[in-house]
Amino acid sequence: MSYTAKDYSRLIGMEGFSETLLKNHFTLYQGYVTNTNKILDTLESMLKNGKTASPEFAELKRRLGWEFNGMRLHEYYFENLGGKGGINKEGKLAKKITEDFGSYESWEKDFKAVGTMRGIGWAVLYQDMTNGRLINFWINEHDVSHPSGCNPILIMDVFEHAFMIDYGLKKADYIEAFFKNIDCNAVESRLK
Repeated sequence: MSYTAKDYSRLIGMEGFSETLLKNHFTLYQGYVTNTNKILDTLESMLKNGKTASPEFAELKRRLGWEFNGMRLHEYYFENLGGKGGINKEGKLAKKITEDFGSYESWEKDFKAVGTMRGIGWAVLYQDMTNGRLINFWINEHDVSHPSGCNPILIMDVFEHAFMIDYGLKKADYIEAFFKNIDCNAVESRLK
């Protein structure tokens, strides 16, 4: 079963994100989908042909995490965009954030601090499925640092391709635009 790139063209016209930036980002995402499918096809063929003990098989298995997570993280990211006004401060997510961080403002300060850290990667609000607690994480690479047993709730791409066309080195300005465009319904639907 092959993966198919989803259509996120509904985001074009979103305040703070140029059409050029979004179209470039969609193309990058399509590459992750394409590469995930290619790797899965190659691995299936290698398995059928008994080539699982080869270095090529091992490297493709390692690479699959990068491509697959690149695909899936972009889907989460695009799906939590397109809203107006950000997170509903009266909604169930804001209530859970306040419970776990002491206040919505404390959580937002922490999440934005994660997003503005030096380097490339992702800022992700996860929910620990063992106790329900919300935790902000820095994910340096697609295939590294994901907390086991946690569900991604809000995903913000902070690789340069997500903001440099529109904001140059002003990552904090991009983060402000991101917060204005959070689709609260999509994010709240991920909360368990």
